[in-house]
Order: sequence, then C-alpha cells, then structure tokens
Amino acid sequence: MGKTEKISAKPVRGARDILPDEMVVRDRLEQAILAIYRAHGFSRIETPALENIHLLLGSEGGDNLKMLFTILKRGERLKIDKDSTVNDLCDMGLRYDLTLPLSRFYSNNAEQLEMPFKAIQIGNVFRAERPQKGRFRSFKQCDIDIIGDPTVAAEMELITTTSKALMAIGFEGFVIKVNDRKLLTSFIAAAGFKAEDVGSVCISLDKADKIGTDGVKAELVEKGYDEAMVSAFVDEVATVTLDNIGDKVDDAQAVADLRRVIATVDKMAAGRYTIEFDFTLIRGMGYYTGQVFEVRYGTYGSSIAGGGRYDNMIGKYSKQSVPAVGFSIGFERIVGILMEDAAAQAGEVKRIALFHGAEDDMAEVIAFADGFRDQGYQVNLIAQKKKLGKQISTCEEQGYAGFMVYGRDEAIKGFDKE
Repeated sequence: MGKTEKISAKPVRGARDILPDEMVVRDRLEQAILAIYRAHGFSRIETPALENIHLLLGSEGGDNLKMLFTILKRGERLKIDKDSTVNDLCDMGLRYDLTLPLSRFYSNNAEQLEMPFKAIQIGNVFRAERPQKGRFRSFKQCDIDIIGDPTVAAEMELITTTSKALMAIGFEGFVIKVNDRKLLTSFIAAAGFKAEDVGSVCISLDKADKIGTDGVKAELVEKGYDEAMVSAFVDEVATVTLDNIGDKVDDAQAVADLRRVIATVDKMAAGRYTIEFDFTLIRGMGYYTGQVFEVRYGTYGSSIAGGGRYDNMIGKYSKQSVPAVGFSIGFERIVGILMEDAAAQAGEVKRIALFHGAEDDMAEVIAFADGFRDQGYQVNLIAQKKKLGKQISTCEEQGYAGFMVYGRDEAIKGFDKE
C-alpha cells in the first residue's frame, strides 16, 4: 500500500482560525456596534451566504464580480463543453457584500416590512482576491441601510449613526469623505468623455490617492483617451471644492443636498471627527447612484467604513424602483487596528481563575464563582491538579488578572501572593 498523504490542519489559503483572545475583542466590538444600531431604530435581519448566480453577475458589483466564488451545478444539470460560460456551469455563488442580498431580501419580503425599512446586517462575505496582510477571502461586514427614504435625511442618519458606533468602540479623530456620483458623472461627461466611458474613467480616478494625478493621467492615456483632454480633465478635478462645485456642474439640487449633509454632520461631530468633500471619491461598486462616503482613520491606508446611495438596485428585483442608501463598517480592519494598538484591553472584563477540587460540591463552586461574576469579573473554573503552582504560572502567562482556590481563598489573589 502506498503512503497516505498527510492532511494539513491549516485553514485554506485566504481564511484563518480566530483564537480566543481575539474573539473576546470581536464579540465586544460586535455587541457595542449592534447596541448603537438598535438604539437608533434599526432592525437586524439575516440573509443566506448563497445567492443565485444570475443575481450576482447582474449586480454591477464592479471588480468584485471578478472575485466571485461560484458553485457548480449538480447532477444532470451540469453539462460541460469548450464553450461553457459561468452561467452555463454554475447556478449559485457566495455573496461578495451585504447590499445585494439586502436588495433581494427587501423585494421578497417588502409586504411584511415597515416603510422606510432600517436594516442591520452583520455577517461574512466572500471574495476570491489575492490574500495579503489584513485582507482575507472571508471577512465580516457590519451594515446599516435605510430603504424607502429618497431624501438626504437618510444619508445624515446613516453617517451620524455609524460615527457613534465607531466612537463607542474607541475611534475618534477619523475623517469622513463625501462625494456625489451624479455630480462626478456630469462633470466627466462635460469634460468630453462618452457616457459609456464614465465607469472606466472613475476606476482610474479612484486611484488618485495611491498613484497621484500623474499616474491617473498616464493610465487614462494608456486606455486610449486623448492626452490633452485627459490632462485638462484631471487638472480641473483637482480644483473642484465644495464652494465652487455649483459653478462647475449643473445640478443645483444635488449640490445643495451635498452641502446640507456635510454641514449637518459637521455640526453633529462637535470636533470628535471631521467630514470633508472629496471629488475624487468613487467607491468601487457600479450600483451607486448618488452620494457616496468613506471613513479614513489615522495613518492606515485603507478605509474603515464606506457606503452610499443605490436607488436603482431594488428595482431590478421588484416591479418598481425603491430608494436605498447604506453604510458598512469594515469589521476586520477595525479589529486589526485595535489589536495592533492594544486599545481593546481597556474595555475588557478582568479574567480570573477559580481552582476547585474533584470532590468539591460543584453547585457551591459555581455559586461562589457567580458572586464574582456579579461584580463584573469573568471567572474560569479549573480543576485543581497536584502541581497547583504550575497551573497558576500558566494562568499568569495567559493574561489572567488573578486567581482563587475554592475552600481556601475568599478574595482574589495576585500572582505574587500564592
């Protein structure tokens, strides 16, 4: 018989195991975020990780559609030939965000939901991208969305609620960037680009903070656009401010709405965070139709939250279009930041070890431990072994705040008092 190949215990590439210490942080953050969301009238729902392949491919998900995890048809339905497409071979895929599933969910359940509908979704999404530090193929998002409100009151509520959630978990001094895709689209068209070129131009412009204006110009010229037109366009974009945008784009209502949102949120911020206009802010999804926003924090290169208005998506699955806007917190990014900064330690419950003997009455042991739990401690019951000293040393190494021996100690002992 040949050798049996050893099966690796490592998770698949792009995924990871999460250890108990990090789960303490993750649970605390999720509970704090959820509490803020619910206090503002949002209701939690859950959608399947699996969605219909036709729905996914027709979702205007931008580059995310290149990173879909798709699932092959089964049995007689699977027919393969050299001309087979994804649609021919697959009938399902894993969701790449939570916005698309919410749009389908609302279309399917609208009659049972209040209007406007304020939704919370917290769950994992999946993208087959190249794994790297801080980026995984399976990761959690925390979304809130308002469906059915066509006014910018929805944008204001989402931005301020998300800001409160971020502050509740220890973030302050962050910057919220805001733009309007309608205004940018009009500006691009006025610069001489065709309507069908807007998406391509946006993709290049979205890289301005990474490759600079010269890099954007070079990329657009490489795509085949006229060099003089490109140069004039990119230079003009850099001159657009909140004060002069009304002179450069003919949409007075959109300009007024943008200014109103920024002024309102700035008033609510009270100096704890800032909000600013950024005409190069795009957001990668093609389904955005109006204002878009993104949160940046400190020196970290990527955003920690983002979203925007997507008024046309629900109309794809129902008889009429329904206005919608959403904001998503990048859960993995904020966990990473807090783990790196060790900021999470400040909010943790003190953890102590309670050692007990094999013959001790467990009802009494548990009741004794509950007395300390009622005081806010996290108590772990541990069966006492012969080498108690070694057990105590292990608990100290694992970060316990102290210990007790049932039947001997009435108060928590420090590790220098055994």
